[in-house]
Amino acid sequence: MKTTIDIPKDELEDAIRFTQAKTKREAIVGAVADFNRRMRMAELVQYAGTCPDLITPQELQAARRQG
Repeated sequence: MKTTIDIPKDELEDAIRFTQAKTKREAIVGAVADFNRRMRMAELVQYAGTCPDLITPQELQAARRQG
């Protein structure tokens, strides 16, 4: 999808440097993909520890020892 946006030069230069991108497009796509990945992970964190049916690491080890 083509979009025209005005990105401050210094911010774009930093994005290119941090992502080690060869093009502006590559830097922006990489930055957006990274942002989306971080947001997905942040959404998952809210569910951490909310499944009481899972066994604990200690229970898993005991089950493995029993064969």
